[in-house]
Amino acid sequence: MYTFTKDLETGNNLIDTEHRQLFQAINGLLEACNAGQGRANVEKTVKFLMEYTAKHFADEEKLQQASKYPDYPNHYKIHEGFKKRVAEIGAELNAKGPSIILVSKVNSDIGDWLINHIRTQDKKLAEHIKTHS
Repeated sequence: MYTFTKDLETGNNLIDTEHRQLFQAINGLLEACNAGQGRANVEKTVKFLMEYTAKHFADEEKLQQASKYPDYPNHYKIHEGFKKRVAEIGAELNAKGPSIILVSKVNSDIGDWLINHIRTQDKKLAEHIKTHS
C-alpha cells in the first residue's frame, strides 16, 4: 500500500489533493488484490488512471505556465512519457486481459513512478509556484 506521507506533500493544495486521488486508486487496486479481486479491478483502475493522470497533468501544466516555471518543457516531457506508459498498460489490458503481471505493472510502474516524480519534480514545481505567485 502507498501512504501519502508528509514528505510527499508539495504544499500546493490542488497538486496534493490530486496526488491523494491517484494514491487512492492504486491502493484500491492493491486492496482488491489482497481480497482476491485484483483482476476484476485492474480495468477500472487503469481507465481511471488514464483519465485522471491526463487531468492532473493538465492542471499542473496550467500552474507551470501561469507561474512561468523554467523547467516546464522538461516537466511536460516527463508527463508525456508517463501518459504513454499508462496507455501501454491500458493497451496490454485490452489485448491480453487482466493478469497478475498487469497488476504488478500498475503497482510498480505507476505507484513507484508517482512517488519518485513527486519527490524529484513536483516539489520543485510547488516551491516555484509558491515563490512566483
